[in-house]
Formats: sequence, C-alpha cells, structure tokens
Amino acid sequence: MIDVNSLHYDRRGLIPAVVVDAVSKDVLTVAYMNKESLQKSMEKGLTCFYSRSRQELWLKGETSGNYQHIVSITADCDKDALVVMVEKDGPACHTGKESCFFNPVWESEERQAFSLEALMEMLKGRKENPKEGSYTTYLFEKGLDKILKKVGEESTEVIIGAKGRDKKETVYEIADLCYHVMVLMVEMGISLEDVHRELASRHVIDKKVKQEKMV
Repeated sequence: MIDVNSLHYDRRGLIPAVVVDAVSKDVLTVAYMNKESLQKSMEKGLTCFYSRSRQELWLKGETSGNYQHIVSITADCDKDALVVMVEKDGPACHTGKESCFFNPVWESEERQAFSLEALMEMLKGRKENPKEGSYTTYLFEKGLDKILKKVGEESTEVIIGAKGRDKKETVYEIADLCYHVMVLMVEMGISLEDVHRELASRHVIDKKVKQEKMV
C-alpha cells in the first residue's frame, strides 16, 4: 500500500477520483478528493469528496442516503489519479440515474460492447414489453415451469459436454445455461447484485475456512 502523502495532488491540492461500480464495473462518476477527504473516505469506508463549487468536503449519500461503500482505492502509474471501486446503496447521479454517464456521444457499429448487465436489461425489457417472435418473450409467456424446464435441460447439456471433455461444446452449453438462468432471475425478481452479494459472503466464509485449516 502506498502512502497518501506520496500521491501527486494538483496546485489546488486535489486529485481526480473515478468512481466505479464494483459489481457492474460501470463508471459511476468522476469527482475530486483532497488529502483530508481521502483520509475520511478510508476511515469511514465511504466516499467523501471535495466540492470545488462549495469549497468544502461532502460525504456522498449524507443527504440522499445513496452512500458508496468503498471496496478499494487504486492510484495510477503517475499517482495523480484514483480509481475508487464501490458498492452503492442507490443511484450515483443527482438526476436519479445509476451513473452520471448516460449521454451517448458515439458508438461503433462493428464493435458492440457486451455485459451481463446489458443482457439483464434486455431480458427485463422483453418481460415488460413483449416482442412478437422473440424467444425470450416466449419463455416469459409460458411461465415459470417452462423456464425451469429449460434450465434443467441446459444443465444436463453442460454435464454431457463436460463429461466428454469437449471444451468448445461445454462453453456453448454454459452460455445457454447462463442465459436461461438469467431469464429465471428476471422472472423471480432476482438481480445480479443479489447473486453478487451472496457470492461475496461465501468468499469470506471460504477464506475463513481455509485459514482455520491452516492453523
């Protein structure tokens, strides 16, 4: 870990902080910290910034309740910028948006970015606004039993592919299984954040078990 005193602040004593969602990896906002707000952020485990307009410290979420719980803070190679990974309690933007970055400027037609979060949003869209001819819409219309049947079928296909040591086929079937599991999640109102939190809690437990075994 580096000393905060070794960071390179600008002439106003500030350093830019890029805040990133630890779950989705989306950039939430870009703010500024000074040495004092950085120290408070580390002490509280919550993002605390320096407002250039008000010229004072402000704890994110103090009035809105949308606190940002810090997972990690990392400096760049020049030590003049920070990336702050957080788990947020609510929208990061004052407009109510999850992220401050929601105004598209340009997007490549050839290179389409993929994320589980984008896929999840598409699936939610198919449930809320059914589209004729859509397989996803078909699953939602058939209901839970049909979705569960497909999850079971795809699980079997994964087992068959893996048993045959066929990596390509197994990857293909795992992708199918992931898709159908996510359809199930939407049907049951389960978010990616719900699963992330559950896995994170198990990671802590697993770490403790390993430590106990080493003692």
